[in-house]
Amino acid sequence: MSRIVFPLFLLLTLSYSCVQKGKTNEKEPQKPNIIYILADDLGYGELGVYGQEKIETPHIDALAKEGMRFTQHYTSAPVCAPARYMLLTGIHAGHAYIRGNDEWAERGDVWNYKAAILDSTLEGQRPIPSNTVLLPKKLKAKGYSTGMVGKWGLGAPHTDAIPTNMGFDFFYGYNCQRQAHTYYPVHLYHNENRVYLGNDTIPPSKKLAADADPGNPKSYQEYRLKSYTPDLMFDQMMNFISAQKASPFFFYWATPIPHNPIQAPQRWVDYYKKKFGNEDPYLGGQGYYPHQNPRAGYAAMISYLDENVGKLVDYLKKEGLYDNTLIIFSSDNGVTYTGGTDGSFFNSSGPFGESYGKAKGFVYEGGIRVPMIASWPGHIKAGSKSDLISSQYDVMATLAELVGFDSPDNGDGISFLPTLLGEDQQKEHEFLFWEYPEYGGQVAIRMGDWKLVRQHLKDKEEPTLELYNLATDPSESTNVADKHPEIIEKAASIFKKEHRDAQTERFRIPSIETGLLSDRP
Repeated sequence: MSRIVFPLFLLLTLSYSCVQKGKTNEKEPQKPNIIYILADDLGYGELGVYGQEKIETPHIDALAKEGMRFTQHYTSAPVCAPARYMLLTGIHAGHAYIRGNDEWAERGDVWNYKAAILDSTLEGQRPIPSNTVLLPKKLKAKGYSTGMVGKWGLGAPHTDAIPTNMGFDFFYGYNCQRQAHTYYPVHLYHNENRVYLGNDTIPPSKKLAADADPGNPKSYQEYRLKSYTPDLMFDQMMNFISAQKASPFFFYWATPIPHNPIQAPQRWVDYYKKKFGNEDPYLGGQGYYPHQNPRAGYAAMISYLDENVGKLVDYLKKEGLYDNTLIIFSSDNGVTYTGGTDGSFFNSSGPFGESYGKAKGFVYEGGIRVPMIASWPGHIKAGSKSDLISSQYDVMATLAELVGFDSPDNGDGISFLPTLLGEDQQKEHEFLFWEYPEYGGQVAIRMGDWKLVRQHLKDKEEPTLELYNLATDPSESTNVADKHPEIIEKAASIFKKEHRDAQTERFRIPSIETGLLSDRP
């Protein structure tokens, strides 16, 4: 009897032990949800935690207080499409397929807003190659559900390069950047299909009628219609998150705010009208749409976005998702200077400058240095700040290390996950690299505190050779290229190594392809 009981007892004990051990081994750490919020044309200085004094952003500021604020973070390009391409691929501008905005004009009259409404083959930008590996594809392979709302800009309808072919399970928003020049469009896209919104949209850039009274609110009624797309996209995002909350998800909120036009909920406009007082109307002379109170309207857009960030965070907390969600907030490039915006009034770029030539579209700090806030309770220290020099093309490598997938072999980024987690083994960039073929053709290379800038590499003006020490001259006002030939030569060697000729003719800069970078003009 005892011979039978002992082995059975031992068997049961070992069996229980193995079951418990098996349970332990099978239980993997819960993957964090990931939400990446990309504002559009939000300047470095337009959030309270970055020094903004006129526009109120309490919810985004709270996100920073609960997480980490980066002070030396950069977009990969100074305009929309290339910045988004490099964010999602982890590739810098010397290697990128998309290096500027490209409206794919050989299709026809692509800038005719009404023609594109009637003919969807005129919508969208030049498509990226179908074999491009984007971040959502990598995350899907690790079990993530992937969703996106907002502005795409990386491939027109009817091509292989629409969001749902490039790794996103769900998309709702603007396929085409030009269509995003109104927040009251005729249609958006839900996955592959148009959704008509009931708006009778007038074409962007229609000025105020000559006989209209600029002081009468009724003169501006035709620019405010029924369906406001930021509302619709926010609701669709929340529906996706609610449906996917039981499993890990990645959501890319590519909001069009605060890119022009100035169109905002009236309750927020009224709030800032009271705060700012009387101001001169914008009559439409710099594109987009007129607005009776342009400063109030611009601030209203940002506070409206901030309000929705607060709603998102409140929902995550209510549903018990917040503690296991990494939220990153940033902007695709610096502030714009068109459409009635007034960056100097708001000090939108902080110390870097908001005017044409210094802001959006240019590789100076005002065009490429952007806010970045990261929050992940229990993992990222609350109220922390990082001066790490980093770029949006680091996001792929960062999430690869976090989630456990292999970064693409052609990636240029370095993971900043150690910085987020407060660890010591952070690798740092020897340099950051920008190459931008528009606005005359530009190159910039940041090496520690040094930054080389070259302008007019594609137009008829004499090319520049500029060198700035950002530690002592953040506004890039004193060119010291004459005093540091060794830094110029270092930049030239980096450029020679990192630049590859663009595959698309539109993105090529002939002068730098003949070695002009290291030649003093």
